[in-house]
Amino acid sequence: MSDDVRNIILGLAASAISAGFGWFVRTYVWRRRLRRKQRFFGLPTGSECLLVVNRDTKAERDSSVSRHDAVALMELAAVVKECGAHAEILPHDLGQQGFGSRTEFCVGGPSSNLRTAAHLRSLLPGVAMNAGAELGPDQGAFTIGGETYRMERGVVEYVLLARLTAGKGAGNDRPVFLACGQRGITNQAAVRYLARHHGRLARSHGSDATFCLLLKVVNSDAYGPDMAELVADVTRAATTAPVAAA
Repeated sequence: MSDDVRNIILGLAASAISAGFGWFVRTYVWRRRLRRKQRFFGLPTGSECLLVVNRDTKAERDSSVSRHDAVALMELAAVVKECGAHAEILPHDLGQQGFGSRTEFCVGGPSSNLRTAAHLRSLLPGVAMNAGAELGPDQGAFTIGGETYRMERGVVEYVLLARLTAGKGAGNDRPVFLACGQRGITNQAAVRYLARHHGRLARSHGSDATFCLLLKVVNSDAYGPDMAELVADVTRAATTAPVAAA
């Protein structure tokens, strides 16, 4: 065997080993990220979850869903698919069941989603939202820890993004994710923020932790749901029931 042939064979072998090692590293990193994502969302391969659909309060039909909420549900469905799980779509007024056995994604505020209203009462008693339909500066305003957050439609709007659990125990530790906003576009902004920053949220709060974040959506008339900023981590205030006045 000549030196040229030997060099060609050695070069091909080195290329094959390098390519195989690179494939192994990429696969290992991808699988590790997938496992972290599955743990954060509570969506192991083959598991099932709920997508709780709210209603469009401005539509005549109770079964109507606003455009932004529909897009938010589609983005959540993509997350579920990436985790190798399966989603069941559930209307908000038919969710007469407990939580914790399956991961649940709940989109919409208490006025459009009865399931959200129940979760706020049970899991986030420190959150008050003016869900009335009357027009005024306090329409849709959040009150958390004594602070009130009012919206300026299309300019500054707020949304709660929460990951909640019922506590450790057999079969009841799957999380509930809430996207509870002042408008449909803020719900979509919270879902998009969750999908983009789930890794950072897992590192900041832990893969199994409960958290409640207040996000601000800036200039949605111009930028849509993409300009969402973290205002504060309101977990302690939101999960603590206010002291009743004497």
